[in-house]
Amino acid sequence: MQSGKPLSTEIDATIPTAARMYDHYLGGKDNYAADRAACAELDKVVPSTRALALNNRRFLQRVVRTLAQEYGVRQFLDHGSGLPTQDNVHQVAQRIDPSARVVYVDNDPMVLVHGRALLEQDERTTVIHADMRETEAIFTHPDTERLIDFSQPVAVLFNSVFHCIPDSDTDGPSAVVRRVCERLAPGSYLVMCQLVSEDAAVREFVTDFMDKATQGHWGRVREQKDVAAWFEGLEILAPGLVEVSTWRPDTEVAPRQLTQEWIEFGGVGRLG
Repeated sequence: MQSGKPLSTEIDATIPTAARMYDHYLGGKDNYAADRAACAELDKVVPSTRALALNNRRFLQRVVRTLAQEYGVRQFLDHGSGLPTQDNVHQVAQRIDPSARVVYVDNDPMVLVHGRALLEQDERTTVIHADMRETEAIFTHPDTERLIDFSQPVAVLFNSVFHCIPDSDTDGPSAVVRRVCERLAPGSYLVMCQLVSEDAAVREFVTDFMDKATQGHWGRVREQKDVAAWFEGLEILAPGLVEVSTWRPDTEVAPRQLTQEWIEFGGVGRLG
């Protein structure tokens, strides 16, 4: 979406958003009746969604910790960051190195309000209000330029967000990934995962349901091969592209995704 169309700053409590539904699944309080009702309807067909959301959050925390601790990453650009919860990207990264810098990006005005309140005292972390497809606007935003040095490696996160945008030659996930990679220094990392299902009926139901519930603010549930295509040309870190609860789990008894009607699928790629 390269048009530069301004985003709405109004919060509409009657229309569910992916960010607030995710907040509800994580046990947060920054959601409305419409979000909770949409989650309840979704659970009737895909009852593993709460477990999926929790496992995805743990994946994000493990990825950030791994990149900061084992690969020396000190800059993170988090697209579609969602509402603040416990152990956010900046908290995980700054436990490894207090100088780590994080820019959060989200198009939900509620994320902007809560995020800025949370980060008021943290000069190394900020949240900007932008559509994840607006690569130029995000990378040249004054707060991004203040915190991120793109001549050095950066970890760019697209964690469970690409299913929120439709396919498009100019604004779909593949186009966004290409634009981002063109701007990154060698040695940078892309973290990408999204909701996938190999069951056509599940893909069709969830895509249709979420598109109607969010009034068009949705893309589609995809297949594993679609996600794999985004990583072409990148060096994929072990263990490869997987269901995210199996990506470098902390212990052998860590929670796993137990049902497979849909999963979060993805991994981490390094730009050579």
